[in-house]
Amino acid sequence: MAVTTSTDFGLRFFYFAFACLLYSIWRAVDLLVQVELTGEYERAPIVTADNTLTLLKKEAGIG
Repeated sequence: MAVTTSTDFGLRFFYFAFACLLYSIWRAVDLLVQVELTGEYERAPIVTADNTLTLLKKEAGIG
């Protein structure tokens, strides 16, 4: 978890909203990948941080 010592409400709200947006995008991508690969949706994610980092290292040389 990121830690902020800012007392600025706008900045703290932005961090919260941005984190929610990233999480929602991750779950939507996971849902689409699961449906495409298996034809159904399970609660356990297929798209994990480890899978994503491995793909980025292999394809783009990042990391």
